[in-house]
Amino acid sequence: MADGILIRDLPQNERPRERLVEKGAEALRDAELIAILLRTGTKGASAVDIADRLLKKFETLHNLAKADREELRKIKGIGRDKAIALKGAFTLATRMAREISTEARLLDTPARIADLLREENRVYQVENFQVVMLNTRRRLIRHESISQGTLDTLLVHPREVFKSAIAAGAAAIVLVHNHPSGDPTPSESDIKVTRDLIRAGQLLKIEVLDHIILGRLTKEREHDFVSLRELGFFYS
Repeated sequence: MADGILIRDLPQNERPRERLVEKGAEALRDAELIAILLRTGTKGASAVDIADRLLKKFETLHNLAKADREELRKIKGIGRDKAIALKGAFTLATRMAREISTEARLLDTPARIADLLREENRVYQVENFQVVMLNTRRRLIRHESISQGTLDTLLVHPREVFKSAIAAGAAAIVLVHNHPSGDPTPSESDIKVTRDLIRAGQLLKIEVLDHIILGRLTKEREHDFVSLRELGFFYS
């Protein structure tokens, strides 16, 4: 901008890009990192000044990341291009954080499996069968929905279950499905499917670690899920 304050016009010790190169990104304030995204300021205000306005208005980086483009443009010095740059950067950072969290997530207990899928399954009106694929360290590779059934019936074929696990290079899997009734007590069909898949996994050298059934909490139930392994339905 012809009347804007360029970062290169700032004193040497106030140039965020140069400070990042010299001292590393961790040495910069949040406002300085945001200023690098903004690139230029406006008449009478540097990019750092505008970044400080943003942080004063939204208070936290989380709130700033949630703001839409129109909210951002209400801040003096933020035009269309700067709002787009900020939304793009924050969206990319959110996706990266989600990716890192997913890749690193340790899933070595029934409770952790339930935590992973609880919200997703809460909205299902019919039974949905999912497979959680894990590496040798019991960390998540990915999870995938395999089939849908009715309110109380679910058809699952070992071919579909292990096709996904083989493609993912999984060392082990956890079976998960929901009970729309809210009662996670396993049915005879649930137990039979579990034992069939355990046997199929043994042939393919992919261990079936557990089968988690998700339901809903009540005053009578301490947990909103059950583990068939903990209930004693897994055997050699």
